[in-house]
Amino acid sequence: MFRSFAFFYGTANYAMFLLVFLYAIGFVSGVGVPWHVDNGVPTPWPAALAINLVLLSLFAVQHSGMARPAFKRWFTRIVPAPLERSTFVLATNLVLVLLYWQWRPLPMVVWNAEAEAARWLLHGLAAVGWLLVLASTFLIDHFDLFGVRQSWRAALGRGPTPSAPFVTRALYRIVRHPIMLGFLIAFWATPTMTVGHLLFAGVTTGYILVAVKYLEERDLVAQFGDTYREYQLRVPMLLPWRRPVEGSVADAPRMPARSL
Repeated sequence: MFRSFAFFYGTANYAMFLLVFLYAIGFVSGVGVPWHVDNGVPTPWPAALAINLVLLSLFAVQHSGMARPAFKRWFTRIVPAPLERSTFVLATNLVLVLLYWQWRPLPMVVWNAEAEAARWLLHGLAAVGWLLVLASTFLIDHFDLFGVRQSWRAALGRGPTPSAPFVTRALYRIVRHPIMLGFLIAFWATPTMTVGHLLFAGVTTGYILVAVKYLEERDLVAQFGDTYREYQLRVPMLLPWRRPVEGSVADAPRMPARSL
């Protein structure tokens, strides 16, 4: 019974993720979806601003909170370990669906590219950002990242999922977090920037910078130790044009090796 449930649970949550991810592209670009960053229930701007900030904060708390090792150790006392990641994916899906549904537009225009060539260029750049996000997940372990591998191993009666290897190939040799770089490109590359879109892009950018630098990087140091510290010296975090720092890990600032 558990094996069958694990298989369908992991598969269903992954299928939902694919739909949510595709909707995210339409939500940010304003193309092909009923509710998007510039379309929704008309609301006075103070209330719209408050609602949108609550929605973005809810996503930040859920996504970062459930990703922390300390939370995972506690959560697996309630949810079987093979289903922990799929449950994280499910929770993220639900929070994003709520954000898409309840987002309030702030349609005042900040900038607008009127030249057709410029508009196509910005749409193309946004598409590159989304492709960068997707490609980067396959360079590590796409199906492990979204809980499919763990649930399927449970369905087959296999043991715990082996720890994910430390990956530095391809895009990960250029920046340490190409997935987040892809999101930043996709969120900011738009021919028409409204106040609502600017709010979305600005808050998510701030969240990405804080979460990556102060949470995820610390967890990676705790997991991989000096191997990751050396990687931090050689490869920039998000901006690929930053020159790598010369030296060895002995010269690097020591980050506390603990999980939050």
